[in-house]
Amino acid sequence: MNPHLLIIIELAPEYWQRFELAGFCVHITTSIAVWTAQRPDDIVKVKAVLTNGSTGLHADEIAILPGLEIICAQGAGYENIDIVAAQARGIIVTHGPGTNDASVADHAIALLMAIARGIPQADTAVRRGEWQQARQVRPMVSGKKLGILGLGNIGMQIARRGEMGFGMSVAYHNRMPRADTPYLYIPTAAALAEWADFMVIATPGGIATRHIVDAEVLTTLGPNGFLINIARGSVVDTLALIDALDHHRIAGAALDVVEGEPAVPPELIQLANVILTPHIAGRSPEAIAATVQLVLDNLNAHFSGESVLTPVVPPEPLTKQ
Repeated sequence: MNPHLLIIIELAPEYWQRFELAGFCVHITTSIAVWTAQRPDDIVKVKAVLTNGSTGLHADEIAILPGLEIICAQGAGYENIDIVAAQARGIIVTHGPGTNDASVADHAIALLMAIARGIPQADTAVRRGEWQQARQVRPMVSGKKLGILGLGNIGMQIARRGEMGFGMSVAYHNRMPRADTPYLYIPTAAALAEWADFMVIATPGGIATRHIVDAEVLTTLGPNGFLINIARGSVVDTLALIDALDHHRIAGAALDVVEGEPAVPPELIQLANVILTPHIAGRSPEAIAATVQLVLDNLNAHFSGESVLTPVVPPEPLTKQ
């Protein structure tokens, strides 16, 4: 019998059809509660769930799928999957490290340059006929200090782009120093912010990193410092960020992720010194194809009785102080 796969995230037909071609019986929903109410006879058939870190899979959702054997997170993040509940049932959890690193790193640099040079704001002003008003003096990127909060695979790619592309000095904060990098290790997030001209967040999400960038960190980043977040919105204290931007305690922020997304606080939208994109850093055709292929590889391995390729191994938390 073909294994039943429940997909609970947005996925274009050309991608979910790959699972059908591989022999899976595919179900698609954006709400497990609604789907189980509509398809009660299929609940016991579901052996696998495809989700992502933002959508996750909570304990109550795991509980209503009695035949569930494997949860696959598309992409590296898995912060909203209840790992404890899954482990208690013997359910395997996988994710996709390395599949969208380059795409996310590209977007991080794009956001960094856009906020530094004020590109969206200048574009808007020119379209309004405000040519002279748009000709503001904006800081360079080349030769500046790039601080990276979370030097994992994505953080490393951002670091290389900054160092090799723009001659930036690079420092980072991690749970512990990395032995395989020449970059400067700084022991706290606040100290990293104080050192940096541009602080890029590239940490995992979840409870361990929630609000690690708080009012203190933003204050130490300073009125000439820029914050770029391509990780998870939960890493930043949103109210503290709005206050810091509104009172110009930092120069600006460029955010691909927002706490509570897709809802965005109106106070954040109204600020002129912030750039917002809708969590698209990893949404390139190349990255999506790679993430889907790794999910398929993990599913095939599991249902063939083999070990999955990329099981989730939760990291230790970063330290704020």
